[in-house]
Amino acid sequence: MIRFGIIGTNWITERFLQAAAEHDEFKLTAVYSRTEEKGKSFAAMYEQQPQVFTDVQQMVSSGEVDAVYIASPNSFHAEQAIICMNHGKHVLCEKPMASNANEMKRMIDAARSNDVLLMEAMKSTLMPNFRVMKDNLYKIGQVRRYFASYCQYSSRYDAFKQGTVLNAFNPEYSNGSLMDLGTYCLYPMVTLFGKPESVHAVGTLLSSGVDGEGSMVMRYPEMDAVVMHSKISDSFLPAEIQGENGTMVIDRINQPYDVKIQYRDGSVEELTQLQTHESMYYELEEFMKLIQRGKRDSKINSLAHSLAVAEVMEDARQQIGLKFKTDV
Repeated sequence: MIRFGIIGTNWITERFLQAAAEHDEFKLTAVYSRTEEKGKSFAAMYEQQPQVFTDVQQMVSSGEVDAVYIASPNSFHAEQAIICMNHGKHVLCEKPMASNANEMKRMIDAARSNDVLLMEAMKSTLMPNFRVMKDNLYKIGQVRRYFASYCQYSSRYDAFKQGTVLNAFNPEYSNGSLMDLGTYCLYPMVTLFGKPESVHAVGTLLSSGVDGEGSMVMRYPEMDAVVMHSKISDSFLPAEIQGENGTMVIDRINQPYDVKIQYRDGSVEELTQLQTHESMYYELEEFMKLIQRGKRDSKINSLAHSLAVAEVMEDARQQIGLKFKTDV
């Protein structure tokens, strides 16, 4: 069993714990919340009856946890993760793992100096059909373009238009379209093709200071990549990886369930693999296997990939004028 502490008592944590319930070696032993009342209310939903803490230091010093899952607002990730790692705890941190590249480097340094595992909880790249994408990419020949779109109108935008700025549109929490949705397009790109040579970004800044939507064009030696993201409009386009022999079509880049190749001769090869677990199960499975094997980095959700994505997003933010309080 690996004993987990949880930082963040929100809907994404609930989904993570639903997926974790499918893993026999996961044990929830501690919950951190800013208020004891909310922490106890959250803990009461789970049969394991985890201990509630209102101080991260106390939780990771308690002897109750081996690893910590962090799902707090983006701007808190680095500080909380470093506290956990400095107490010898492995950390699975929600995306985006850091507000900027400097924070990411500090987190990586803490992981290495404390000999613990740090991994970004990007679920899509560890789902079965991402492996299908990677394993069959050679079939489309020389890749010429990667296209991904994640545009989903946020229910919180209605409140924003009425004058209420919730966390999703508050730069204090390192939020916005690029950080919350664009990263889902960028992480698979970097995992498959590495860091691009150049980045050109445009976007729409809202009155609160965060971006509501944006687009990016990135250049590789023999291909380009196009990414669109939005929290103020919807898109229903699939993702594509275009090659000289055919095009790989992915239903949703943030959660790939359906993958096929449409060849130039008109034939279609269905590649979809049946998924047997909740989507977030696979990131947890990867994280726990690495701990059990004494590994300190994932080959897919690697620290190098996470740093590269952070650098690309920081480059894009500088171009559109999106600044966070955590930026140096």
